[in-house]
Order: sequence, then C-alpha cells, then structure tokens
Amino acid sequence: MRFTDAAAVIGSAVVAYVIDADLMFGSPGNPGPLRAIAVPAVVAAVWMATLAARSSYDLRVVGRDHTEYRRILSATWTAVSVLVLAAWLTTFVEVRDVLAQAIALPLGLAVLIGSRYGWRRWVARSRRRGTGCMTPVLVVGHRRQAELMISRLNGAPHRGFVVVGACLPSEAAAGEDPDLSRPRFGTPGDEVGGIPVLGDLTHVGEAAALVRASAVVVSASDTITTEAVRRLGWQVERVGVDLMLAAELADVAADRVSVHPASGVSLLHVAAPRFDGLKYHVKQAMDWLLAIVLTFLVSPALLGAGLAVALTSKGGLFYLSERVGRDGKIFRMIKFRTMYVGADRDVPALAAANEAAGPLFKMRSDPRITRVGRFLRRYSLDELPQLFNVLSGHMSLVGPRPALPHEVAAYEERMRRRLLVKPGMTGMWQVSGRSDLSWEEAVRLDVYYAENWTPMLDLAILGQTARAVISGRGAY
Repeated sequence: MRFTDAAAVIGSAVVAYVIDADLMFGSPGNPGPLRAIAVPAVVAAVWMATLAARSSYDLRVVGRDHTEYRRILSATWTAVSVLVLAAWLTTFVEVRDVLAQAIALPLGLAVLIGSRYGWRRWVARSRRRGTGCMTPVLVVGHRRQAELMISRLNGAPHRGFVVVGACLPSEAAAGEDPDLSRPRFGTPGDEVGGIPVLGDLTHVGEAAALVRASAVVVSASDTITTEAVRRLGWQVERVGVDLMLAAELADVAADRVSVHPASGVSLLHVAAPRFDGLKYHVKQAMDWLLAIVLTFLVSPALLGAGLAVALTSKGGLFYLSERVGRDGKIFRMIKFRTMYVGADRDVPALAAANEAAGPLFKMRSDPRITRVGRFLRRYSLDELPQLFNVLSGHMSLVGPRPALPHEVAAYEERMRRRLLVKPGMTGMWQVSGRSDLSWEEAVRLDVYYAENWTPMLDLAILGQTARAVISGRGAY
C-alpha cells in the first residue's frame, strides 16, 4: 500500500512539474536539472510524510470505514499548507513551484483514493474467502455476552475480525457452577459459541499471547467493572495487544461517537442525528449539481430507453407512482414503464406468488414485465428519469428507498425514521443487494443511512452504485 501511494504521489508531482502550468504562470525559464528533480521530490516527500503523520496507514482504519479517505484528504491539505509555508520562508522552493503542483493535487488524490479502493476490494475478497487480512481477537465477558459477541464478529467476516479465544469471569467460565469457580487454564472441551475458553480474567494477557490475538474485546458487566478493565489493560499492555471495549450502540456511525474524560471516567458521547444545517445544504447542492451533470451524460441512454419502450409495447412512455418523501409528503415518482398498462390491477391475483417480505411485492419472474422492461430493470435504466425528481427537489441522489403510501401506513416508529430524509435514486439498500435483501435488513439499512448520512458517505455510495448496476445483482 505504501508503495502504491508513493507511486501515485511521485507520479502526480512529476507530471505537474513537467506541465509546469506555463499558461497560468508564464514561461518558467530553465529551472535546471537539480530543481527539476528536487521540487517533485520535496513535494512527494512532504505528501508521504503527512499521509503517515495523519495515520492513514493505521490498520484500525485501513479497509474498514471512510475514516481512511478522510485522513487522505486531511493529509493532502496539510501537505499543501506545509509546502506553501516552506516556499514562503525559503528561497529553494518558490511559491510558484508549489502553485504549479495544483495539477498534482486532484491527480494525486484521484490516484490515491483509486488505489486505496482497489486495496479495499482485495482485502474484502480475501476476508470473504477466509484467506487472510483478518484481525484475531480474544473476547472477554460473561458467557451469554461472549456468545453474542462471537456470533456478531465471526458472522461478519467482511468487518475484518475473527474470534480465536475467550476468557470468562471465573463463575461464567465454569458454567455458573460455584463449586468450579476457578477452572484450570485452557480446560479441554470448555467452549463458548464454538470458541475455546482459555481462562478467566487473570489469564487474559497470557491467553492473548497464546493465540496471538491482536486485540482483546471486552463486554462490561457488574463483574467486569472499571477497575477490572483497568487491570485488563495492564495485562494486554505487557503483551503488546490492543484493548477494545464493546459499546452496545446499535447502528451508530463512528462519526457520531466521541469520548469525553470527566472526573476519572470516560463518557461516551453520541451526537444526535442532524437533518438540517450546513451539512444538509451541502447535500442539496451536491444533488443539484451532480444531477445536472448526470442528466447530460446519460441523455443518450434516456433517449434510447424511451424509444425502446415506445416501440415495443402499447401505452405511455413513463410510469408515474405516488411515493412518500421527506416528512411524509407525497410526490409523483417518474420511471420508464417496464410493465404492460394496468399491471397494478393484477397484483391481488399474483399475491400468492409474492417473494418479498413485509408490505413489499416482488417476483423474480413477474409476468407483467415486458421483455424490454426486464432489460431496463436489470441495469436500472428504468430509474434514470428519477433525475428529474432530484432536480425538482422531491428526491436525492442517495437516500432511503422511495416508499409507497400503503407501505408507510404499516410502518412502526423505527421505520418512520427513514422519512426524516429525502428518498434516493440509490442508497445503501441498492449497493447491498437490492431486492435480494430481506425486508428487515432493507429497513435497517435505510434507518442507518437516515441517522448517519454524510456527504462523504453519499459519494462512496454513488461510487459503489455503478458496480451494483453493472452486476445486476438483486435487480428484478
């Protein structure tokens, strides 16, 4: 990863210096071979140093969440600031040389983020195949808590954790039998969630070293007190292992969590979701600008899909459907028609063949879909007219799935959280499997997005949407 980052940074710095922005700054004269080598080298060295200083290579964030990309952006901005300051204070590197590197900034960023994305895909494939890139962890907690933690971590290999051992408080390790409250270290056959129990709280450091765990995950309880956690920290410190405390926060993004020390204790602060303010206005501006650009770029596809629908089946070109938008407001969503006219009236007759859960109706081989409509649905071409819904302000490029009024009528309180933001043309539901998802998982993803969205998350989802559309997975 460091090698590809270095190649991206050095290559972009060299390209920028060769181009040298003559049109903006005038003729540079003959810089000489020393300057021609030194300036790109200095720029690349400072850039690489700030990437390291901003912990962009920290294995706790690499390949895990969008913190990695934010650190790359922060490091790039820091590098530019340092170079401008150095140019102002010295005579070797001129401000003009640094400003010429404005070409290197977008080029280097694009290549850096592209290479990191490639690495992330490689890591994700390795984790799914079980061939590596996993962080071995030791779980500490009562038997029931340990079983739950083992199930969650080992059941989601794409998150990068694998449980290799467990340590339970003395009574729990012995199966809640007071007469066996002090089990022998590594008692054969004693397991929790299919993972061997390696001892009690006094053996955590030794057990972590034995199974070569990189981290210890602790679930707090009345037995595992703050003092017990402090002592666990001393144990794992001696063997060079990280200590992680499990917080029971369901579907809360890391951006909303911060730690505040207060009178000898650490308070975990969870910021409330924000649905307005500057961040919301940034999202609106992104939607409007990107929708204009995308409408121009896909105009040939819009024309071709429209002609295909008009020439192959009777009826209108578009299908208009009432959907529920932000704050429960009704709007008319526009799509290319993919079924014969009057298809909605046949839903009751096909109800027995419904393959979707909850209030949704989905069939993999829906007889109402035309041949052209099936192709349009597979590659999401029928949804392109929704760009006009985005431009009119009813929808966003990224957001929860647009819901039908009868679906919303059946919502419980948790599900109504998804109405706090505009519905989207794409979203976490689409890049995670679309119609292959269960109703419960689709709702969970929509609620998670509504409460945790950021402009950076929107950009990441838009990038993943292209891959999901090309694969056609879950589209029917």
